[in-house]
Amino acid sequence: MKHRFVFAIAAAALLLAGLATADNKDSATPSKPPRAADGHPNLNGIWAYAIDLPPVTLKKEINGKVILKDIDQSAAKPAKRPVAGALPSTPAPTYKPEFRAKVQDLFDNESKTDEVFYCGKPGVPRIGPPRRIIQLPGEMVFLYEDVSGDPYRIIPTDGRAHRKNANPSYYGDSVAHWEGDTLVVDVTNFVENGWFGEGGYFHTDAMHVTERLWRDGENLIWQASVDDPKVLATPWSMPPRVVTPSDDPLEESPPCVEDDGHRLLNSDHHQQR
Repeated sequence: MKHRFVFAIAAAALLLAGLATADNKDSATPSKPPRAADGHPNLNGIWAYAIDLPPVTLKKEINGKVILKDIDQSAAKPAKRPVAGALPSTPAPTYKPEFRAKVQDLFDNESKTDEVFYCGKPGVPRIGPPRRIIQLPGEMVFLYEDVSGDPYRIIPTDGRAHRKNANPSYYGDSVAHWEGDTLVVDVTNFVENGWFGEGGYFHTDAMHVTERLWRDGENLIWQASVDDPKVLATPWSMPPRVVTPSDDPLEESPPCVEDDGHRLLNSDHHQQR
């Protein structure tokens, strides 16, 4: 009896230790990412599409049967849990005192001042994480879906510098490199038009954006930082986003035709759409 009792205690101790180890692994240690042939994490795949909207439910009727589907908007929202590897972040950027009234005015009159209301391009980082990533030796291809058009970005990862003769654009000039298991995308050369966030977050041609992408198990983590020394009091890192894999194919966006601006009677905001 004594030997059986000792054996039972030992078995129970091993079981509890195993459970504790598993719990600790799930909560504190991110899963090892899948690897590409070159040893870097594999970011290939189709990722959940999201746009910053109020809760949305799609209604379809097929052969007389009505199907309701809630749209997952988590990829457009800050992560609800701490994310290993993320930079410290704040909900909103801090502008220099002399520009704060302008930011508030732009936000208060968003439906009249935001180019995106009028088929304008959202640009980087406002467009958010890519819808699909194609990882190739020496470059990354980012594909997006957006009502203003379906942009793409071809981002060298072979160590080359920014192009000196590139025209300024909404999506800037991008080059990337790996820092451990994190892809770091450096973006410069922006036009002054547009905002980098929906809160009236205007910028200048001096804006510098850094995007960081890495894997946490099956998910993609995306986090962007913005520096604009002409208007921001300090560089801003936005909260990270957790993007889940998706099996929804990319679809061509319909033409964006603006015919509502002249009908507006008040100052609506994006979250009222």
